[in-house]
This record gives sequence, structure tokens and C-alpha cells, in this order.
Amino acid sequence: MSAFFIADTHFGDGNILRYENRPFATVEEMDQELIRRWNEKVGEGDTVFHLGDFSARGEEEDRAILARLRGRKVLVLGNHDRHRAPAQWRSLGFEEAVPWPLVWEGFFLLSHEPLYINRNMPYANVFGHVHGNPAYRDASARSVCVSVERTGFAPLSFEELRERLGQENESV
Repeated sequence: MSAFFIADTHFGDGNILRYENRPFATVEEMDQELIRRWNEKVGEGDTVFHLGDFSARGEEEDRAILARLRGRKVLVLGNHDRHRAPAQWRSLGFEEAVPWPLVWEGFFLLSHEPLYINRNMPYANVFGHVHGNPAYRDASARSVCVSVERTGFAPLSFEELRERLGQENESV
């Protein structure tokens, strides 16, 4: 059983195609490719932490998408997810949904938006929200962005996340 991390899928959101110059011709193509790439990496026994902005679709469509996605799914609500309460997200297929950052493995702060972290703190921040904004690095010694634009439109495995942190720690 492995852990994976992803943010900003924005299923069903036609605006995100333009805003982020996503390489898909249609929303349907984007949705299908995100599902395919997710399932290519994630097994049924794995856990995926989705760090916000899951979907712009309706409840039944979200339920159908979640049923197609492999693994146990945990949602840290993003700014585009707050139209539903955590209990509603759980009823659609997330095992857990929370409106605040999570501490995972005592070291990783999982949040939608980037948190202030410096190299003297005993934590690393895994976040989304910033998509491909060049003002934010893909990874630093204490942070990793898992917006789909930075992960090849697929969840990032824990091993890949640690590798990105390790590469940055070597250069410090």
C-alpha cells in the first residue's frame, strides 16, 4: 500500500483549460486522461491525498468520477471545493474530507495553498493551488507542489515526492 498526492484536477472545468494552457482539446478529454493517468499509477489498496480543487461538476458526475478512481481518497478542501461540506464530499466517495491542512507521518503538512515553511522548521509542505505559476518552484528543501501541471497530470507517489525533496536538500 502506497501513498500518492495530487491537487487541482478541476474535473469538468472548461476555464482551467484556458487559464493553465492544459494540453487537452476538450474538458471530456481532460477528464478521461486524468482518470487514466491516476489509475495507471494508483492501486486499489493505495491512498491518494487530493489537496483541493477536485471538480466543477455536479454531485452525480463527481460520484461517478470518484467511483472510477482507484484507491482510498482523502480530500483537503480547496477554494473551489467549499461549495460542499466535508460530509457531502464523503458521501460522494472520499473516505475523508477536511477543510484544514493535515499533518501526515508527523512531518508533512498537506494543504491546498502553500504554507510558510523555512529550513529551520521540522516540517515539509505538500500543496497545490498555484498550478503552473512560475513564482513558485516545483520543489524546495521543505516544499513540493503537486498541482497536476507539475506532476504530469497524475498523482505523485510518496517515493517521487521524497525524491523531489531530496534533490533540493542536496543542492542546499
